[in-house]
Amino acid sequence: MMLEGNLASTAGDPQDTPSCIRDKKRQNTLMVDNDDPSSLAYANLKPEHILAALEDLEYRCDGRFLALNSYENRVYQVGIEDDAPIVAKFYRPGRWSNAAILEEHEFANELVDADLPIVAPSKHGGDTLHKSGHFRFAVYPCRGGRSPDLDNVDLLRQLGRLVARIHLVGELRDFKHRPTIDIDSYGISSFDYLMENELIPFELEAAYEGVSTQVLDEIEACHERAGSTKLLRIHADFHPGNVLVAGERIHIVDLDDIRRGVSIQDLWMFLSGDKQEQAPQLAALLEGYEEFRHFDVRELNLIEAMRSLRIMHYAAWLARRWSDPAFKLAFPWFAGQRYWDEHILALREQISLMQEAPLEWRGL
Repeated sequence: MMLEGNLASTAGDPQDTPSCIRDKKRQNTLMVDNDDPSSLAYANLKPEHILAALEDLEYRCDGRFLALNSYENRVYQVGIEDDAPIVAKFYRPGRWSNAAILEEHEFANELVDADLPIVAPSKHGGDTLHKSGHFRFAVYPCRGGRSPDLDNVDLLRQLGRLVARIHLVGELRDFKHRPTIDIDSYGISSFDYLMENELIPFELEAAYEGVSTQVLDEIEACHERAGSTKLLRIHADFHPGNVLVAGERIHIVDLDDIRRGVSIQDLWMFLSGDKQEQAPQLAALLEGYEEFRHFDVRELNLIEAMRSLRIMHYAAWLARRWSDPAFKLAFPWFAGQRYWDEHILALREQISLMQEAPLEWRGL
């Protein structure tokens, strides 16, 4: 109770809320209309729909299906007669436009052309995005592997090299249909959505509003310390779960969330533990990175800011998808007060971390 009281006391007068929050209109761009035929069909996607879609592309499926770990889209490993299995990805309606999806595919193929180990969509009839009834889908080669061992310094250097090479391609041109990871899209819009839709337990609303206001202020302060940083095309969701290690080979998967952003966004999610533990991890990543591309050390000021934005965005993402039965099954704790207690505590901890000096790196 003492902790809750302390959190609630940070809410302050509504007029203390930064103007960037008060004036920002709701940005509910990822909502799906459950009355839309495509959304209803997606909610009832069945094996026969998957088979029909793949048979239209002349795949001879052998009936083996394995649902893969994906909630934003529906992703399945599908057995093929007398051939290696494939991965079929069915896109959630209302999230990305066709142009945005095709931009993802084009970027993946640019990276493949640059000899990067990206798992890119397969072409059929010259196309990578296909339609079957109400479903939009893509087909990928199946690649196996395990998550990377983040205690392996050599592997971290290799990942740093790969990220740098992705960024070399990423800075050659810009996206036209993809958003930017910034305080508006990941922070303010997440705050607005949760507050306007009354998804936070009433007794915690004031605490959430107060701590979120402080978090957004500290994120702005981090950006002020970093100064003017370069935005480029990045993976944007690059974490250990999107890296497959098989022997000496690495495959990078899931470019579904590619956006414009700062370079450090593709690196910080490979840091774990306290700052003492993170320092050698960061050194290994950046030693590899600098073999191919210069890293702007001012971006180290943004690590905890980007982590804070991801925490806020994740809560709003769950809320936006709460009408999907799959989310209620996978994240039942989201509806409980304990989740929001812990979420508010995590944001409060981020305030302290953003006020500390950032990680240091002296370079090569």
